[in-house]
Amino acid sequence: MAALFSLAGQTALVTGASRGLGQAIAVALAQAGAKVLCASSTVAGSRDTVAMIIEQGGEAIGLAADLSNEAAVEQLAQQALAQGVVDILVNCGGTIFRAPAHQFPMNEWHKVIAVNLDAAFLLSQRLGAEMIKRQQGKIINIASMLSYSGGITVPAYTASKHAIAGITKALANEWAQHNIQVNAIAPGYFRTDNTAALQADTERNAAITARIPAARWGEPEDLAGAAVFLASNASNYVNGHVLAVDGGWLAR
Repeated sequence: MAALFSLAGQTALVTGASRGLGQAIAVALAQAGAKVLCASSTVAGSRDTVAMIIEQGGEAIGLAADLSNEAAVEQLAQQALAQGVVDILVNCGGTIFRAPAHQFPMNEWHKVIAVNLDAAFLLSQRLGAEMIKRQQGKIINIASMLSYSGGITVPAYTASKHAIAGITKALANEWAQHNIQVNAIAPGYFRTDNTAALQADTERNAAITARIPAARWGEPEDLAGAAVFLASNASNYVNGHVLAVDGGWLAR
């Protein structure tokens, strides 16, 4: 059974790998045996993640790209492919901007959509084309609880995460015939930089925690099992699925 979850001999590209959820996913994939290409916005950004993986006996290298820049994302795809076959793509890089919808700056709207959606699609397209040639591959997108609901003062983020759920299903429909599984993980409320404002808001924090049946926010490491599952042969007949890892939030 353990062999079903092994990623030995495989290579994964993880964006947003500098900290938080991306870092936890990168480390988990490495612990399962994968070589991990850890991408962040700067060359030094994923240094800690790479060091953690190497210290644990794994293999990792750091890559950099501004996910809001299409040319940089294109270059990241080429750099990843230059390392050899990329078996697993995890689109975890993301950003958020908070403002009331009637005052939301359009430049921030475009940036959030570019980072959260456009970059994920372009990387999926470029690496997916190579996976089609090999007739094998795994793509994991990071969705959100805001793939299901509207949120407050985060219209661009909500739009991008609804779209991530949609593109996950669209790509699965096209690429399942090529033995490529495209799925998404929808984290619940996790303690990360993106949720710092909510954590600091005493009233919102309490309301969120009260609704979570597990009675706590998630920690980045809580995503490890879901990520390894969706990256491994254990999920070969799972496709187009958005897997909520939320402590029971949606069930409430």
